[in-house]
Amino acid sequence: MEKVQSFIQDNKQRFLDELLDLLRIPSVSADPAYKEDVLRTADFVADALKKAGADNVEICPTAGYPIVYADKIIDSKLPTVLVYGHYDVQPPDPLDLWESGPFEPVIKKTELHPDGAIFARGACDDKGQAFMHVKAFEAMLAGGPLPCNVKFMIEGEEEVGSDNLGTFCKENTEKLACDVVLISDTSIIANDVPSITVGLRGLSYVEVEVVGPNRDLHSGVYGGAVANPINVLSSMIASLQDENKHITIPGFYDDVEELSAEYRKKMNEAPHSEDAYKRDLNIDATQGETGYTTIERASIRPTLDVNGIWGGYIGEGAKTVLPSKANAKISMRLVPNQSSDKITELFQKHFESIAPDSVKVRVKPHHGGEPVVTPTDTPEYMAASKAMEATFGKTPIPTREGGSIPIVALFEDVLGVKSVLMGFGLNSDAIHSPNEHYGLFNYYKGIETIPYFYKYYAELKK
Repeated sequence: MEKVQSFIQDNKQRFLDELLDLLRIPSVSADPAYKEDVLRTADFVADALKKAGADNVEICPTAGYPIVYADKIIDSKLPTVLVYGHYDVQPPDPLDLWESGPFEPVIKKTELHPDGAIFARGACDDKGQAFMHVKAFEAMLAGGPLPCNVKFMIEGEEEVGSDNLGTFCKENTEKLACDVVLISDTSIIANDVPSITVGLRGLSYVEVEVVGPNRDLHSGVYGGAVANPINVLSSMIASLQDENKHITIPGFYDDVEELSAEYRKKMNEAPHSEDAYKRDLNIDATQGETGYTTIERASIRPTLDVNGIWGGYIGEGAKTVLPSKANAKISMRLVPNQSSDKITELFQKHFESIAPDSVKVRVKPHHGGEPVVTPTDTPEYMAASKAMEATFGKTPIPTREGGSIPIVALFEDVLGVKSVLMGFGLNSDAIHSPNEHYGLFNYYKGIETIPYFYKYYAELKK
């Protein structure tokens, strides 16, 4: 391990330079205009794996964007770790809120990152975190024989629902056979408070459309006599939660896992400053379901949020128009025992039922995913815990996160293995937002920690 860590220290600048090159490629999977850039990113990842020393590097086609596969099989008797990550990123919009170009990475010091942070789309989610594994793999090979067999599966459609990953996994179960899936697409509590994610919320994502008259109308001539789809949509959305921020869709909470008071008390012992939380977001107060703390609202309770809403005239100046239609994108985060298909069906039935006769409503389901909870008494969790303790000097805290990684449930269902979610980002890293960033401390700490995971996992699996 001394050789491994020495190699990392000697190559830190190169590891950073290579990540910056990766971040310069705008691999936005949601926008077809970036198609060639997404494909170019797959080539970059494949080339990086080859240079790191991986064997059998493939760019595997799918019905969408390709999956990059590689492996290094040392001995069939050794445990096999499958590393999962994604090379696609969220759209950078709104561009005017970025302090520097989203695909022109710069390093700036901040209060939380005094050593500097990389500002760029994908810096944390997930190019920076996935690339840690490539560099850690390179360092392990430089240090001597690998303690485990390693496989890589880096996809290009995570930010649009991983539609083709399930098919790829089902068609390649032998190629992907492993003992554990290792994922870095989550966060730690703080740079001095390591943690391991043991729970993720699921997701139901829909788009709704409310249609009124057959064309945009003059709001003076028709206003007050014809339904305004924006007004109707706003009222319908407002009705989806009551005054206690409790979701009003019938049957929505039927399968929600209710945790014990003891478990909730232990959750809330994790370091959390409400004042710092509000200060970071520049808000005067938090808001959420009555009877739950901020930590609980953002992790163990289901939610319903509007992610985008549009309709009518939004250009400069005024235009007195009564719009023909209005649209919104709505996501619901789900907790254990809830089913994304069931929740989507409940939402659609309810939303259509509350529409007034003056409009027509259409609900279009998008992607979804299932909530997961991973155990803390397995060799993979204990290996991750020991690895973080080795580099942070503290035992990590098991936490539940509010985000969704639908492929965790997929891997368990199709490959029959558990995942370990050993991420190194911070919740304040502005993923999915303007000015996304990733601390240099976090990037290097991940590269330093990952080799310890392999060492301890091999020992625990003997």
